[in-house]
Amino acid sequence: MTDMENNTNQQAEVNVNDLIRVRHEKLAGLKEAGEDPFEITKYNQTHHSEEIKKNFDTLENAHVSIAGRMMSKRIMGKASFCSVLDLEGQIQCYVSRDSLGEEEYKKFKKLDLGDLIGVEGFVFKTKTGEISVHAEKLVLLSKSLQILPEKYHGLTNTDMRYRQRYVDLIMNPEVKDTFIKRSKIISTIRQYLDTQGFIEVETPMLVSNAGGAAARPFETHFNALDEDFKLRISLELYLKRLIVGGLEKVYEIGRVFRNEGLDTRHNPEFTLMELYQAYTDYNGMMDLTENLFRHVAQTVLGTTTIVYNGVTMDLGKPFERITMIDAVKKYSGVDFNEINTDEEAKAIADKHGVHYEDRHKKGDILSLFFEEFAEKHLIQPTFVTDHPIEISPLTKKKPSNPALVERFEMFMNGWEMCNAYSELNDPIDQRERFKAQEELLAQGDEEANRTDEDFMNALEIGMPPTGGIGYGIDRLCMLLTDSPAIRDVLLFPTMKPLD
Repeated sequence: MTDMENNTNQQAEVNVNDLIRVRHEKLAGLKEAGEDPFEITKYNQTHHSEEIKKNFDTLENAHVSIAGRMMSKRIMGKASFCSVLDLEGQIQCYVSRDSLGEEEYKKFKKLDLGDLIGVEGFVFKTKTGEISVHAEKLVLLSKSLQILPEKYHGLTNTDMRYRQRYVDLIMNPEVKDTFIKRSKIISTIRQYLDTQGFIEVETPMLVSNAGGAAARPFETHFNALDEDFKLRISLELYLKRLIVGGLEKVYEIGRVFRNEGLDTRHNPEFTLMELYQAYTDYNGMMDLTENLFRHVAQTVLGTTTIVYNGVTMDLGKPFERITMIDAVKKYSGVDFNEINTDEEAKAIADKHGVHYEDRHKKGDILSLFFEEFAEKHLIQPTFVTDHPIEISPLTKKKPSNPALVERFEMFMNGWEMCNAYSELNDPIDQRERFKAQEELLAQGDEEANRTDEDFMNALEIGMPPTGGIGYGIDRLCMLLTDSPAIRDVLLFPTMKPLD
């Protein structure tokens, strides 16, 4: 940074501090005059900005009461204009000395951008045709003691936008639209599942055994019991217990926690939805998923065609279905049906430059080939089915090929959107799978599952044939809001501390 730039920044900081000091002085003056805005406890807000604009024909000359943040102000002698930002957007207010009275008009002129105000008046249209509220009464509801970012540049620093989401929501209207849409996505999912007979449940976040997924958990200590606990990495094992208990269709939408890296698609805490349905299999889960995604897009966006980063994806057409082996063959030219041993799989991996670990078997290497060569090509909605047993410890084997399991992952835009199984309900087989996971754990695989004895007891009580699935809600929100990073659809993403 040059000396000139440094001096300019220092001067800007001094100017901001002066402006903040003036705001504090204004607040002190209000309190001395017995007009402390923070003593106001409520305000009768009758309408919002867009509601007034959309219904102008019926609201013209009607008396309304609006409330929000003052985002601009133009003083023009005896009459002025200001804009008020509320939940729905901004609306102009016409403020005159004749309508408010001389004293109240003086108070209005002393207000600062960012102050929260309430305006009562009637709806009209200005000479330039802008729908506005003619203020007859104006009240300061909360004093802003900080300075909002400059109007025309907004809050553009990406890091600061995530850290100060409250300012981001004020300055960038599209951000508010994203999170309103996210809320609608989740409520639409709930409504759809309710119509299908599912019940929503809640299961523990603090657990002694964090299972159900391949991920490293966060650990904490429970002082009252003097025991170490983990934050859940999945919802699976508790929801399956409920299937055992006779709740035939259950789902949960909740936060899970995985002690792994940060990137555009990963945050250590994120929103997962898992659902389980008795007496169906992974084919039933495919049908449910296709119908659910199509319904959510149509309800939230008004269309089943979505555009993400300039790429068009069509949820209205039947989703493609392809096995993992066929996908690898299609995009790499390697046919794993012709590979019979782990050694052959490792040799072909060496030939194609696919990195693997010594402990990996044929099925692991098939999965690595899929990740390397196939995933990025799966842009349109695609179900990838029949995964190798080595990477699916909780899934039923395919009766026709016990080296594979009845599992699918759905892909869009090259991203995994959900993961589903015909759930393993054989307790003897499940114990053997857990044993294999324990061996991987002993070999240094920190993401391997540990044996959950209470879950094993539940399986021994008896679980019906069941289909289950997990959806990454944040990725779905990214696609439906055309957001480039997971942080753009999390109100408060995980950030490195400033210090």
